Amino acid sequence: MDRLVDLDEVAVVLARRTAGWASAGLEVGRATWRDAEASWPQPLETDRAGIRDPDSVGVVISGPAETVLSVVLFRGGWADVDFVADVDDAGCLPAAGITSASDFGARMDQWVTRVFGSLGSGG
Repeated sequence: MDRLVDLDEVAVVLARRTAGWASAGLEVGRATWRDAEASWPQPLETDRAGIRDPDSVGVVISGPAETVLSVVLFRGGWADVDFVADVDDAGCLPAAGITSASDFGARMDQWVTRVFGSLGSGG
C-alpha cells in the first residue's frame, strides 16, 4: 500500500481535537492501530509503540442519543467512515483522496459536524 498519509501526524491531529470534542459532550475512544506486518487477521492495537509498520489508525466518537462516528484512515489516502446520526440517518460517508494529516483534519471536522451537528468552539 502506498504511503500517502503519515498516520503518526494524523494521530496528533486527532489528539488535538479530543479535548474539544469531549468538552462538547462527545466520548472519544482510544485510537486504534493496525500493523501491516502483523499476521492475518491483523488485530487492532491501542498501543502505537507495538506497531512496527502502521497501515491504519482509527477512532470511534459517540454522542447523545446513540449517535456514533467511526473513522479508520489508511495510509493510502482513503478512510472507512461509518455513522449513525439518528434512526433514519445512518450509513457511510465518502472519504478518498486524502493527501495529508491536515487534509484529514479538515475532513474529520466536516464528518463530526455532519453526525453531531455544530459543536461551537468545542469541535
